[in-house]
Amino acid sequence: MTYLWNDPSDFPKELADGFLAANKRYLRKVFGGAVRATESRPGKVSMIVGGGTGHHPAFGGWVGQGMADGVVFGNIFSSPSAAQAASVGRAAHHGGGVLIAFGNYAGDVLHFGEATEMLKSEGIDARIAVVTDDIASAPPEEMHKRRGICGWVTVFKVTGAACEEGLTLDEVVAVFDNVNHRTRTLGVAFSGCTLPGADAPLFTVPHGKMGVGLGVHGEPGIYDADLGTADEVAQVLVDGLLKDKPEDSGSRVIALLNGLGSTTYEELFVTYGAVERLLRESGVEVVDCEVGELTTSLDMGGVSLSLTWVDDEIERLWNAPADTPSIRRGNTEAARFIDDSQLSTEAPKVTVKEPGSPESQAAAGHIVAGLEAVLATLRQRQQELGDLDAFAGDGDHGVGMVRGAENGLAAARELAAQGAGAQTTLTGAGEEWSAQAGGTSGALWGAILTAVGRVLGDGAPVDAGAQARAAREALETLQRVGKAEPGDKTMLDAILPFVETLESEVARGASVGEAWRAAAEAAEQAAQATAPMRPRIGRARPLAERSIGHADAGAVSFSYIVRTIADRAGA
Repeated sequence: MTYLWNDPSDFPKELADGFLAANKRYLRKVFGGAVRATESRPGKVSMIVGGGTGHHPAFGGWVGQGMADGVVFGNIFSSPSAAQAASVGRAAHHGGGVLIAFGNYAGDVLHFGEATEMLKSEGIDARIAVVTDDIASAPPEEMHKRRGICGWVTVFKVTGAACEEGLTLDEVVAVFDNVNHRTRTLGVAFSGCTLPGADAPLFTVPHGKMGVGLGVHGEPGIYDADLGTADEVAQVLVDGLLKDKPEDSGSRVIALLNGLGSTTYEELFVTYGAVERLLRESGVEVVDCEVGELTTSLDMGGVSLSLTWVDDEIERLWNAPADTPSIRRGNTEAARFIDDSQLSTEAPKVTVKEPGSPESQAAAGHIVAGLEAVLATLRQRQQELGDLDAFAGDGDHGVGMVRGAENGLAAARELAAQGAGAQTTLTGAGEEWSAQAGGTSGALWGAILTAVGRVLGDGAPVDAGAQARAAREALETLQRVGKAEPGDKTMLDAILPFVETLESEVARGASVGEAWRAAAEAAEQAAQATAPMRPRIGRARPLAERSIGHADAGAVSFSYIVRTIADRAGA
């Protein structure tokens, strides 16, 4: 259980504020996260890292000389927003470009990818780089689909040292790709983790068993096995990683044995002794190691083992000096503290630059009323949506959707009260939904609302034809940013028939209410039809078998939202 918290919804913010207060020597707060407290060489590549919180020392523990230049803080187990990442990227930029490095999770890919586009539009060369070390999450022939877990410690340390050496952005990316390709991780869970304020853990492990192939966002293992002795657990980890050894990688490794939150250091040392012996007996030399809590998952019980198969460059960069809250190596040059008086700690907001037309202001009023109804529906369905998500994910879909709708509604109300039209109202709602909900659903709903607003504008009437065009734009945006295909068991499987039905009903001359009711019914049927599907992308894919027989949470929540709007349209 997690015992110490105030308001659970404030836990991520209070966690970040407390961490920054405890590490003033290393970090300074900016909107979205933090940057180094010390000066860096002009012209160097800046690496920022980030993702969901709840994984200390990931990710703030690695900001400092020789490693990361900044960190982006998300909610518990949820990705930060694009606006947060772009803010940290701007503040951390030293002239050589920005590399945003993170684990391969759908929400992070969406938000951080969008952040690089924002930075590029401002003249900053920005790239993303994803860690894919989790061997349990995809087979070797699909390594690009693997999640990132504790192996990112080595990947980020080596890449940060490359930035510090003065390599160009292209050269830094090449270093990242090399060390990432050579890194493998496998973990086991003895118990689940509990979100602050929750009454029960996200998953449980039967007594005497361990979940093999856990995820760091509270995802259970891909299968349960008998929990044996420390030697036997070490054998499972070592055997699994050696079977997945990169080709032509040699026989020398950096080893990381990681505790996931409630496994004691004493237990870790006992287990590591067995790990190093088993590796030695297999002809593998451990050139260096780290044992301890390197990437936790709140209070989860369990361990993970990461191996990085080194070459001369990786070993040299791993041993390069670094001074961060959680990783210290050698002696870094004394650095001066930055002048933080110009750092912005406030979120940029959408404002009303010009009032909308009377017709568009009236539409903005309907949008606010629609969001109020949607929020009521999502609150009513929150537990159901969380339960659906928990079959193959971390169970936070209902919470995230409610949080996104609450903040989107607050932004829409404020903008509409200032005379905003439909586009400005939806854009503001979308930005706040994305920023506050986090995760994949937050990014997608932020993109959907923004796309709808782009078509509706702030001046034209919002008639049936405009609504159909806006729905098509939302669909195309979802396909572009989400990279899903029909049949992947995602929200796309519900929005596609919704849009096609709405378009056909409008084309035949149906009223707005009739068109929405028919389209909502198509979405509801399609959402339920996802139950027998096997997920092919996203967080649910590694646990696909558990998802079969249960509808996709994103598709179901979409169907609830459009049904709520359809009921209002027909009123």
